[in-house]
Amino acid sequence: MTTRIDATSLSTDEQLSLLSGADFWRTRALPEHGIPAAMMADGPHGLRAQLEATDHLGLASSVAATCFPPAATLASSWSPELVLEVGEAVGREARALGVDVVLGPGMNIKRHPLCGRNFEYYSEDPLLSGLLAASAVRGIQSAGVGACLKHFAVNNQEHRRFVIDAIVDERTLHELYLRGFEIAVRTSAPRMVMAAYNRVNGDHATDARWLLTGVLRERWGFDGIVVSDWGATADRPAAVTAGMDLEMPGGAGTEPALRAALAAGALDPADVARSAQHVIDLAVQARDARADASRTMAELLDPHDALARRAAASSSVVLTNDGILPLAPATRVALIGAFAESPRYQGSGSSLVTPTRLTTARAALEAAGLEVTYAPGYEPVRSAPDAALIAEAVAVARAAEVAIVMVGLPGIAESEGFDRETLALPAQHDALVEAVAAANPRTVVVLSVGAPVLLPWRDEVAAVLVSYLGGQASGGALADALLGVVEPAGRLAETWPAAQADVAADPFFPGDLAQVHYREGLFVGYRHATTAGVSPAFAFGHGLGYGSSRWGSARASTATLAEGGGLTVAVEVTNTGSTPRTEVVQVYAHDRSGVVLRPRRELVGFARATLAPGETRTVEVAVTADALRFWDVRVHDWVLPRGPVDLEVAHSSETIEAVVAIDVLGTASDSAEGPSTAAIAASDEQWARRLGRAIPSPAPARPFTRESTLGDIGGTLVGRALRGAVVRMAPVSDEDRADPASLALIERSIDELPLRGLAQMSQGKLSWAVVDAVVALANRRPLRAVASLVRRR
Repeated sequence: MTTRIDATSLSTDEQLSLLSGADFWRTRALPEHGIPAAMMADGPHGLRAQLEATDHLGLASSVAATCFPPAATLASSWSPELVLEVGEAVGREARALGVDVVLGPGMNIKRHPLCGRNFEYYSEDPLLSGLLAASAVRGIQSAGVGACLKHFAVNNQEHRRFVIDAIVDERTLHELYLRGFEIAVRTSAPRMVMAAYNRVNGDHATDARWLLTGVLRERWGFDGIVVSDWGATADRPAAVTAGMDLEMPGGAGTEPALRAALAAGALDPADVARSAQHVIDLAVQARDARADASRTMAELLDPHDALARRAAASSSVVLTNDGILPLAPATRVALIGAFAESPRYQGSGSSLVTPTRLTTARAALEAAGLEVTYAPGYEPVRSAPDAALIAEAVAVARAAEVAIVMVGLPGIAESEGFDRETLALPAQHDALVEAVAAANPRTVVVLSVGAPVLLPWRDEVAAVLVSYLGGQASGGALADALLGVVEPAGRLAETWPAAQADVAADPFFPGDLAQVHYREGLFVGYRHATTAGVSPAFAFGHGLGYGSSRWGSARASTATLAEGGGLTVAVEVTNTGSTPRTEVVQVYAHDRSGVVLRPRRELVGFARATLAPGETRTVEVAVTADALRFWDVRVHDWVLPRGPVDLEVAHSSETIEAVVAIDVLGTASDSAEGPSTAAIAASDEQWARRLGRAIPSPAPARPFTRESTLGDIGGTLVGRALRGAVVRMAPVSDEDRADPASLALIERSIDELPLRGLAQMSQGKLSWAVVDAVVALANRRPLRAVASLVRRR
């Protein structure tokens, strides 16, 4: 066993040197003390490992790795076991490539379907998110590689993501936005947690001691390393005090600020040593784990591609089906849609993986023996209106037995860096589906999307299959799903609204330039729909699969549930079809105690089971007392209510099969809030009452500060000049310029980058003195600008 290196044996300067990276991806090494460097890479649906390049915006080439389906797709499996398998595969590839920490999984709650990064996240539900993320962590770390939960916390939009302040009440914060992280931290022990860009109730996530130490370490018992998101650190001394150990990327030049804080007594040397110790432990652990690497990438490629194909197929969701699916093997099909040849198989941004291979739907369907006639239907990058392409598609559809129309969101429509502008598909895609369905009623629509979209034509087609984003084997996976080689057994992990106005957060999303207010509280997704009586287009948990089943009556193992206890809800399920069928038994709680305002339904457990034809099985779902607790703002802790609770056994949040009544023997018979509080804090009075304080005023736009963005100062002479210089200096490859989504991400990131980010992300090319001089010039204080440059020379 390696002897632990004690951080206190290092000099102060050596300790400080460990608190920021060596470059974009590596920690600093101190070889004279036996401390190696550790390498990180983006993930987690595949590695974006830049072994040589040092360009964060992603965008530069990375080594080839298996591109698995991203989180939005895998979440539809409702299978922790499948997510574990994928995590194990990612861990093996990380070990083979010399990567020590995979920067994932991402597990932020899907507050609004327009968030541009929703494809990287699991669900709108914290229980489902937490359990799946925990599986991903265990899988990755099974290979001796660290996993990193992100983005901690309340990071639910891309608009102004570097500087936005998320204003959220205490109860909603803990029950919805922290709970999934808590489940994953407590049950999977990740080696790293990434502090987010945004503020939470006025505090930068990287500087918030109540969050990083009080909640994460002291309450949840996290003992790993906290890393900043790249360029997220606002105040480095405050961040060390808060418990943020490692600033990334390297070259931010914040060591002088740390030395000054130590000299002034504003920073405790013990906090510096603690953070240095966390970095040392990570690096030494990573070095020791490398010795266990036993497989090369070449050995992994075939089995991992097969896993990616199976995962994508089984996670696909059948939204509607009049019986046309699965297709007969000899069907003569019209395959329509450019995604059939130019697949949309992953999201854009820092998670972009260079795949080891790529299969298309057209090639896979032809290889399966189908007679395929193809028409593009739209241009895949921007999908501008084109009547001629629709006319061609209609002609092809008329001549076929079945028309398969592949539509969805182009990469430019959803990406890291910016939010979607509409829930609608491109007009060309909707028009294409409607025209083809009118020409051939046996039309199957396949959706390649990372998040919900509106489907105005859903009742006009024979079937709708959501493949989400299927990874590098998406073409083969689609063929398997359409032909029934693999059952598309997915269930939605998010609500698909019938209209954007049906989203409770919509009036408050994405906020203004400084703040976003979470006035909808707990009422996100199905919690809002079931409480307000809003009918979604497709409910959380919905998915038809193939075949048929019959569920019997449900029963609970006990009629009472006390603090610290648990029970099982059992239901007898019979596969009444002629092929294997997967069921996801979901259990929701309807708290009838009246102790506190709660959503009408809250997921408290689920189980996935695959049954052979004719098989009957008792499926058991575990429900713990923890799942029934609420956060009591009077004691700032979880408490269990006292009173009756109905456990609803369901196919989805809208389709209840059976109800089991139990008595919960908690200690809480009332709450500060009471059950009659308005669900959505529409008025300022309601919002202030829920916050428990006055509504905070947003930070003023002027005078400009280090927190002001390049876009904020864009109207000034120095701002325009600086933006031009940054654009010229940005590491943008020809490949990035050719991809509209990557280019849009880069342009938006530049405009929304806080001025401090110029120093943090430039690896020393722009000093803090220059940043402060820019701020002074933007504020029309040239003498102060000169003084800043002279003083820091």
